[in-house]
Order: sequence, then structure tokens, then C-alpha cells
Amino acid sequence: MTTLASVFDKARSEGRAALVGYLPAGFPTKDGAVAAATAMVEAGCDVIEIGLPYSDPLMDGPTIQNAVHRALTNGTRIADVLRTVEKVAATGAATLVMTYWNPVDRYGAERFARDLAAAGGAGTITPDLTPEESEPWRAASAAAGIDTVFLVAPSSTDERIRRVVECCTGFVYAASLMGVTGARETVSAAAEGLVKRTRKHTGLPVCVGLGVGTGAQAAEVAGYADGVIVGSAFIRRLLDAPSEAEGLRAVGELAAELAAGVRA
Repeated sequence: MTTLASVFDKARSEGRAALVGYLPAGFPTKDGAVAAATAMVEAGCDVIEIGLPYSDPLMDGPTIQNAVHRALTNGTRIADVLRTVEKVAATGAATLVMTYWNPVDRYGAERFARDLAAAGGAGTITPDLTPEESEPWRAASAAAGIDTVFLVAPSSTDERIRRVVECCTGFVYAASLMGVTGARETVSAAAEGLVKRTRKHTGLPVCVGLGVGTGAQAAEVAGYADGVIVGSAFIRRLLDAPSEAEGLRAVGELAAELAAGVRA
């Protein structure tokens, strides 16, 4: 298993930010998700977030909702998510699961943590799990040897940021704006300030997500963050492709553009 700590250490030694790509398991197909994530790694992604499809994705915009709906229609279940993690982790990329809390709670927190670790997963991002309710999950994760990543937002007070980062290992996810996921024309001006405020409370890497979709935007964010997170832009390439082969080519091209951006 490639750890998040080793990824960020390597990126830091190369004087650049890490590139984090997101795709839901089961999209465009179960095998297609593995192929797409592999293409992203081969083109320069350091970390892959595998989304666990959920029927009520409150944080996700229409692009990711569309992909998640297709994944659920394809019959994607937690076992498929874990198989996807195992195959993507075999590429050498640090591999996370991004999931809402309800599926993990129903599966069993300790069981999920153990099974994710056994699959080679490096950790989880849980966007709707609050610090006040996270202790059992953090304990289960620590016992299994996987990282826990939580989110801060532009609206977070300094006290809230402090409480969130105390729950994080691996890195802190800084949401660049208030609202749902989706690539945008510009990255929120609030992102840089949020990174600065977060660094006052932790020595962990701080990664920025929500809104990044081009190499130029990746270069901009890499100028002040430790990692650049991209999801909707990859999914859009797959949604717009006339065939799976064209989709793989498109996500590989985007990953290469973004990888050049974080190295600019």
C-alpha cells in the first residue's frame, strides 16, 4: 500500500503539489472505473479517490450525481468498491474511498476499516461526518492503519478548523467554495485564504478541491496548496466521450495536463 505520507513527501521533495483524482466506483462500468483510474495514474495522478456510490449525494453537483446514478444502476455495491480500490492500489497510487457516512455505518465501521485496509486502501474522506461524531470511526481507522480526511470550508471559523484538523490524518481537504462539486471557470478566491488559515492549526498537507478542471487552474492552486483535487472534470470527459476507449484517452489527456500544471 502506498501511504499518503509517502506521496506528499515525494511531491514535496520534487517541489510541487500532489495531484488527486476522483472517480466513483462502477462508472462508466465496474471494469471501466478501474481502467479510467489506471489511465489517470499513468498520466500523473498521485492519489486516487474512489467514490462509494450513494443514493443521496448531498455535496455532489449534477456531473458527479449523474455518474453515481449510473454506478448504482450498474449494481455497484461496497464489495465492488473494495475490489476497485484493490485494483487501483496495485498501480502504486495511494487510494482513498470518498464516502458519505451512512453506507459505512450500515456496513459496520470496524469491518469497513479492516476490509478497506485489506484491499490496500490508504484511508477515507467522509464529507458529512462531523468531528463531534467521528471518534468511533477514527478509532476503527487507526486500528486498521488507514487515514481519516475531513473537510474545512470558507465558512469555517478558526475554532472549527482547529477541531476538524485534530480529526485528520493524511491531509486536510479544503473545499474551495460553499456549494456542491463541479468544475468552474475560475477557482474561488477564498481558497488561498482558507489554506493559510488551516495551516495555522496543523502541519498536515492541505489539499484544495471543488472547481479545478484545467491545467492552468491546477497550477494556480499548486502555488499555495499541497495538493490539487479534481473530480467533475474527469467525469465530464467520460460522460462526453462517444466510446469507452475515447473516454480513457480523454481522462489520460486531462490528467497529463493537470500533472503538468501542478509541476508548473
